[in-house]
Amino acid sequence: MFVDTFWSLLPAIIAIALALITKEVYSSLFIGIVVGGMLYSGFSFTGTIEHVFVDGMISQLSDSWNVGILIFLVVLGTMVMLMNRAGGSAAFGKWAVQHVKTKTGAQIATIVLGMLIFIDDYFNCLTVGSVMRPVTDKHKISREKLAYLIDATAAPICIIAPISSWAAAVTGFVDGVNGLTLFVRAIPYNFYALLTIVMMFGLTLMKMDYGPMKQAEEHIKVKDLITSVGDGEGLLGASDQPHPPTSQKGKVIHLIFPIVSLIICCVIGMIYTGGFFEGTGFVDAFSGSDASVGLVYGSVAALIITIVFFLLTNVLSFKDCMNSIPEGFKSMVPAILVLTFAWTLKSMTDSLGAANYVAGIFENFADNGAVMSFIPALVFIIATFLAFATGTSWGTFGILIPIVVNVFGSNMNNELMIIAISACMAGAVCGDHCSPISDTTIMASAGAQCDHIKHVSTQLPYAMTAAAVSFAAYIISGFVRNWMICLVVGIALMLGTLFVIKNLKKAN
Repeated sequence: MFVDTFWSLLPAIIAIALALITKEVYSSLFIGIVVGGMLYSGFSFTGTIEHVFVDGMISQLSDSWNVGILIFLVVLGTMVMLMNRAGGSAAFGKWAVQHVKTKTGAQIATIVLGMLIFIDDYFNCLTVGSVMRPVTDKHKISREKLAYLIDATAAPICIIAPISSWAAAVTGFVDGVNGLTLFVRAIPYNFYALLTIVMMFGLTLMKMDYGPMKQAEEHIKVKDLITSVGDGEGLLGASDQPHPPTSQKGKVIHLIFPIVSLIICCVIGMIYTGGFFEGTGFVDAFSGSDASVGLVYGSVAALIITIVFFLLTNVLSFKDCMNSIPEGFKSMVPAILVLTFAWTLKSMTDSLGAANYVAGIFENFADNGAVMSFIPALVFIIATFLAFATGTSWGTFGILIPIVVNVFGSNMNNELMIIAISACMAGAVCGDHCSPISDTTIMASAGAQCDHIKHVSTQLPYAMTAAAVSFAAYIISGFVRNWMICLVVGIALMLGTLFVIKNLKKAN
């Protein structure tokens, strides 16, 4: 009765609405999960309990991909704790304060670092956050703004990087054509990702903020950082984050070396899972890699290397290194809990056929020949809505990309198909960027150590601005079908929109 209908979206809608209204993420997600279980079981008590915990939570925590991501998070949390204990983060903060002398410079440095770490969005969020937090804190940049910069350089950068876990995911969803070639050709039409980058630089260089983000930036000027993070609370509502003693022997190398080791080891881990050491080419190995397993291999190897390095340089004792493991785990517990709830909520909407319902709407549009030129814009809207409701961009790729390819008959010579595929990817990233139940959004909050709901509410107006301009660009591209012209027009529209917003602010 409720399967493959609008009711299938109700659990996600309830969870998102409650999270934004109550500012409390755990109970909101759990209520959405229970509603999904009730709809699926026809309001049977035992059926609801079984579906929520057995088919939902236990099933998600038994999934090898999800377990790999959780292990990766724990190891990253441990490495961040090690770098903090060794004094590497503090030393980098002191160095950066001497060399990054302005608030604008600190934001530009955060954006550039985020753009350089394009391998994986989880890796990006936690690494950029741990490295740049001391710098942005010193220049009185709010944790909400840091979380936005992290989030906006995570998925939007990964989705335009041919060598990334996201490229591997997209190519895996395409049948009948060369997935990597299609991905590369779609990059110039990925307006949301490209315009988000333009928007970040525009906001920073124009020294402007608006909406809730402006309030957060003004709040940080008059209150100390700890209070502004969550009025006494830490990440995602957890108030008991560990604050271990810091070594006075730490130098910048004790931050740089672990980060570089992590990057190198993760790349090696990913290409290893793709068969690189068995003769597969580098690009093909990356495309065929298992990101979850590869990141676990890489992060564990980097953790061991980091511990050995710290012992050899005598900044931490072996006991201190071992104590960092449970402390790092503890620091990631809030993020792991929210991820578990978000995955369970996704399994509820999946079982109710939310994906089929949204895909059916798209197919009805696609069957109408009169609207073919509007297909990219329609795909963008549908992908945004689906990713927002389910909290997953990769799931959105898996649903919509095969449909788009089939609609256009797998014809790589049809420029409109390339644009529509790119619109699907852009919409998925946009919805993922806006959704409070998205794992990437959760990771950005974790990386910035920012209250999760505050991150979502401050980021939403910025994401919606980029989405509105992207939607206009896709309408234009459906008729013009030339990436260079459309991208130039899109950038002009984005900068023009920011200029108008700035002038409206002055007028008020």
